[in-house]
Amino acid sequence: MLEVLNMPLVADGDGETEGNLNSPGALRRGLRSTSYRRAVVSGIDIDSSTNFKKKNRMSQPVLKAVVEDKEKFCSLGRIKKKAPKGQGTFDGEENAVLYQNYKERALDIDSDEDSESKEQKSEERIVIQYTPLRSTWSQLSVSNGRQSFRAFFLCRRHTTASMEPAQITLAIRSTLNTTRIIQQYMQHQNLAKRNRAIFEVISSEHSYLLSLEILIRMFKNSKDLSLTMTKTEKHHLFSNIADVCEASKKFFKELEARHQNNIFIEDISDIVEKHTASTFDPYVKYCTNEVYQQRTLQKLLATNPAFKEMLSRIESHEDCRNLPMISFLILPMQRVTRLPLLMDTICQKTPKDSPKYEICKRALKEVSKLVRLCNEGARKMERTEMMYTINNQLEFRIKPFPLVSSSRWLVKRGELTAYVEDTGLFSKRTCKQQVYFFLFNDVLIITKKKSEESYNVTDYSLRDQLLVEQCDSEELNSSPVKNSSTMLYSRQSSTSHLFRLTVLSNHAGEKVEMLLGTETQSERARWITALGQNSDRQNADRTTLTQVEIVRTYTAKQSDELSLQVADVVLVYQKVNDGWHEGERLRDGERGWFPMECAKEITCQATIDKNMERMGRLLGLETNV
Repeated sequence: MLEVLNMPLVADGDGETEGNLNSPGALRRGLRSTSYRRAVVSGIDIDSSTNFKKKNRMSQPVLKAVVEDKEKFCSLGRIKKKAPKGQGTFDGEENAVLYQNYKERALDIDSDEDSESKEQKSEERIVIQYTPLRSTWSQLSVSNGRQSFRAFFLCRRHTTASMEPAQITLAIRSTLNTTRIIQQYMQHQNLAKRNRAIFEVISSEHSYLLSLEILIRMFKNSKDLSLTMTKTEKHHLFSNIADVCEASKKFFKELEARHQNNIFIEDISDIVEKHTASTFDPYVKYCTNEVYQQRTLQKLLATNPAFKEMLSRIESHEDCRNLPMISFLILPMQRVTRLPLLMDTICQKTPKDSPKYEICKRALKEVSKLVRLCNEGARKMERTEMMYTINNQLEFRIKPFPLVSSSRWLVKRGELTAYVEDTGLFSKRTCKQQVYFFLFNDVLIITKKKSEESYNVTDYSLRDQLLVEQCDSEELNSSPVKNSSTMLYSRQSSTSHLFRLTVLSNHAGEKVEMLLGTETQSERARWITALGQNSDRQNADRTTLTQVEIVRTYTAKQSDELSLQVADVVLVYQKVNDGWHEGERLRDGERGWFPMECAKEITCQATIDKNMERMGRLLGLETNV
């Protein structure tokens, strides 16, 4: 509810609202987006009346201050020295933020706090206090856009007794044409958010390029490190990173040129579309090589002390900022998955009746196609490598099964405890046996482990012949292993979590029932999920699922786990008490398990709705390219 009172709204003259533009510290907070936010907010004529037409525009002295700030400080922040003349906007920068520490704030434009602050409770009234303005819009624009809006319309907010509807209508009409100004402000906000997202693409590409150059200069071109490994190992480790770096240089050069031509960048979608379609081919090759890269690095660290020692020395160098080499090696994969999200933000903040909107859509489609090709390349290489490795480790004591196939991949593998009946001469008893499962997308191979690299195959079954269900202690009376199973369960309940697997038809066409145990609740849940084919999970309503945001990077350690980056959004399908979630990654629809400690729940409904809209757009693009 609204009530209109009279009091000064905006500080006049040299009040705290404007701040000291010439102070170097004035631009250190939020340095990556401040200059663009300030330029966009100040450059729009919100009130077109004759009294404010000239005052509301950014004056030349203020515009000059923005240019001077750009020369003194880079939008990437933490710059100690001024860039020499003749260099680009982002050149010659010391202590610039590396991409590992870079956060694309444009992806957080609609934060929980911002969205929740807009929701007004029905029992509250808003007190608006104003007098005619005595300050220019350029003064208002010095502060954050949201703060300016609140200062102009919502100076004080109190929870008091409710008002009558007639009073509300009268109060609204008595403000300075509030509805029209709010609409103009929202249009301005969309434009400001769009420009911040555009600038994020440019500044984050520069940060990414700096990290790639460090990777090449400090690691790939290190003669001392090269002497500790073979040429093949070096090729697997660094692949075509030099080509990826050159592609980034070409991309950034064109982005920077447009930024230098005009600080008010209208669009970069044509540049993104052009380079994604032609220049970014090296990304697919690099991502495809990921499985060899990870395996080679692990092998060198485990078996090559000279390599490990030299790598530690290089990582401790000040140029590397104490960051491990792996954090540099995975950057191309991280960058290529971030581009669709940034382009989606730009696309959504572009008016749909604008010619730029179609260009944005085409650019978003191209980057989504690039991500799909990179994912498919990495996934295909990993699956093929895994299939040949497992096939060489299996020894069939029964009728052999042709395992290697281009359409087959590993879903989950691991050791389980099987509880089986041992029938003696006068009694029956239950004993434990260790079995090792290899579960593929279409077949289950049951083995006994001989060594770390050798397994004897005892049985196998097609996946559509499997039935699985959780087995609680009270259900064991109906178990095929009868009372002995219940007694055994009571002895093992502290360390074993049971489930029942029924094989309707094994390799010999026989029906087999197995009682299996795992050490943790999450392992049981993961095996039940993997072995079962629950159509309800596939058809679940995503809008009802819990959403979480990743706050710490997690790298998958098993085939049924999900690798996650900071700021990823995941839809949670299943929670287990011992700290594991099963979820679906919003940006590409990949499913898997991850520890809950690396995520926090999203509670704002507005943010949840926006995430679902974004997921629909991105997945729709991937299936239509």
